[in-house]
Amino acid sequence: IGVVECKKVARVKAGKTYKSHAPVHIVVNKVGPFNNPTETYRYYSLPFCSSHATEEEEAQQAEEEKVDLSDVQRSAREGGLRHKQRLGESIVGDRRETSPYEITFLDSVDWRLLCKTTLEKPELVKFKEAIHNNYFFEMFVEDLPMWGYIGDASGEDFIMGEVEGSQTYLFPHLHFRLGYNDNKIVSAKVTTDLDRRVDITNVEVPKTVQFSYSVEWVEEELEWKNRMSLYAESRFLPSSFEIHWLSIINSFVLVLLLTAFLTIILLRVLKNDFSRYMELDDDAMEEEESGWKLIHGDVFRFPPNSALFCSAVGTGNQLMCVTLFHLCLALTGIISTTKRGSILAGVVVLYCLSGVVGGYTSVKLYRQMNGKQWVRCVLLTATLFPGPCVAVFMWVNSVALAHGSTSALPFTAILTVTALYVFICFPLTVFGGILAKNYASADFNAPTRTTKVSREIPTEIPWYRGRTFQVLIAGFLPFSAIYIEVHYIFASMWGHQIYTLFGILLLAFVLLVIVTSFITVALLYFQLAREDHQWWWATYINGGMTGLFIYVYSFYYYFQRSGMSGLLQSSFYFGYMAIVSFAFFLMLGSAGFQFSLTFVKYIYGRIKCD
Repeated sequence: IGVVECKKVARVKAGKTYKSHAPVHIVVNKVGPFNNPTETYRYYSLPFCSSHATEEEEAQQAEEEKVDLSDVQRSAREGGLRHKQRLGESIVGDRRETSPYEITFLDSVDWRLLCKTTLEKPELVKFKEAIHNNYFFEMFVEDLPMWGYIGDASGEDFIMGEVEGSQTYLFPHLHFRLGYNDNKIVSAKVTTDLDRRVDITNVEVPKTVQFSYSVEWVEEELEWKNRMSLYAESRFLPSSFEIHWLSIINSFVLVLLLTAFLTIILLRVLKNDFSRYMELDDDAMEEEESGWKLIHGDVFRFPPNSALFCSAVGTGNQLMCVTLFHLCLALTGIISTTKRGSILAGVVVLYCLSGVVGGYTSVKLYRQMNGKQWVRCVLLTATLFPGPCVAVFMWVNSVALAHGSTSALPFTAILTVTALYVFICFPLTVFGGILAKNYASADFNAPTRTTKVSREIPTEIPWYRGRTFQVLIAGFLPFSAIYIEVHYIFASMWGHQIYTLFGILLLAFVLLVIVTSFITVALLYFQLAREDHQWWWATYINGGMTGLFIYVYSFYYYFQRSGMSGLLQSSFYFGYMAIVSFAFFLMLGSAGFQFSLTFVKYIYGRIKCD
C-alpha cells in the first residue's frame, strides 16, 4: 500500500482473496505484561526492527546460515507507520502499525534476515525489563491475532526475582505458520525458536543480535467464516477459565427454585392477609388492623429527592434497554464479537441512541410525583451515569498518559465519543423529557389517599428484619445465582479470552432481573408488614445491591484469581469495575423498584380502606 509518511495506512480487509506471491502484511499492535492486559504499549516502544535488511545483508548472512534465498519473493515494507483504526479498537488500546516483514502468499521460507543490529545498554535494559515482566507481543494478519513472548528468564527466584546464576534470553527469531483455504487466510500463529535465543543477562556489554523469521504455509480444511474457532483452543490463552456447564445449570436451577419458593410463600401470605381483611367488619377491622394494611395512608407518600430518584429510575431503564438490545445484537451476529472493541463501541453508540428512553421514563414518573422542575430532572438523567464515567476516565487516562501506555484514549476517539454524547445522547434525552411532559399521563393512579401527616415508623424491630440484614440478603441471593457466569466474564474482560456465549449470558441476565425483582418484592412485603412506609428508596437500593456485590467480588478476583499488579492496571481495573457495578446498581435498582410499585398498587387496590 503506498502511503505518505504523515498519513495513516489503510487496513487490509479481512477475507481478501490472494493470488500467488501477493504480499501479505503482518501488522504489529502492542506489547505488555501478560498478567496486566490493560497495561499495553506500542510495539515499537521496544527496540525492534523497523526496517528490513537489504538484499546484500541477507545474502551475507544466508551464507553463514547455509540457506538459499534465490527464490525469495521480495516486497519492500516500511515499519512503524500507523494504521487507520475503528473507534472500538482505539477504546481497547490497539495501536496498529506496519511491520517490515516481507511475506508473500504461498511462499514458505526457511529463514530470512529481518535486521542485524547492535543493542547498546539502554536497548538491552528495555528488553531485559520487558522479559522479567513477562511481556508478550501481539500481531495481526488481517483480523487474526497472533501472540508470543519476547523472551524468557531461567533460574529466577519467585520472590527476589533475578538472582546470581539466573539468565535472561531474548527470542529474536519468529516462525509464522499461516493457514489458507480457497486462497484466503484462515489461521495465523507465531512461535519462537529456542535454539536461536540470545543471552542478554549482562547488559553492560553491547550485544549484536540477528533478528530473523521464517514462514510456513499450510492448507487447511477450516472455512474462512469459522476462522475464529481456533482461538478457543489456543494454548497461549489460559485454559483454567474454561466454562463449567454443570455449574451454569446449577445456577439456573437455583434461580428457578428461588423464584418458585418466593412466589409460593408470597401468594400464601397475601392470600391469608386478603381473606382476613376482606372478611372482617369495620369494628373488628379497627381492633385487628395492623401491619401493611395500617399504613395505607402513607404508603404512596412520595420519596424525598424525587428528581434524583426519578432520574435514577430513568437511567436504569435506559441501561436495561442498552444491555438487552446489545446482547440480542451480539447473539444474532449483527454486532461482530470477533472484531476488536466492537462490544465497547456498541455500548457507547446504543447508550447514546437510547437517551430518549431515559428522558421519557424519568420525566413521566417525576410528573406523576407532582414534580415541577422537569428540566432539572432531565439534566440529572443526562448526567447521572455519564458523569461518573467521565470522572473515572479522566483519572485512568491521565495515569495511562503518564505511563506512555496505548490504553490512553487518543484525542480523535475522545472527540468522537464527546460528539456522540453532545449531538445525539443529550438531545435525545431532552426530547424524551419533552415527550413525557407533553404527552405522558401525569396521573399516578394511587389506589389509596395519602394522609397529610405521616405515620411514625416503629424503631424496635428484630435484627433480622432491619435494613442491614435485608440489604445483604437482597444482594447476596441474586449474585450467588450468577457467580459462575460473572467469573467467566471477568476472565474475558480482564484476560485474553474471547467471550462468545451470549445466549447463556442473555438467559442469565434475564433470570437475574427476575430473581432480583422477586427478592425485592419479598423484602418489601416484610418492610410494609412492620409498618415502615418509606419503601421507595429502600426497594431501589435493595434491587441494586447486586451491583455492590459484583464490585466486592472484583476485589477477590483481583487479589486471588489474577496476577494483575501496578498502578496503571489497578486504576483501570477498579475504576472501570466501579462503573460496571454502578450500571448494575442502576439497572437492577430500577427493575426492582418498578416491580415493587406494581406489587404495592396491586395489594392496596384490593383491600377495603377507610
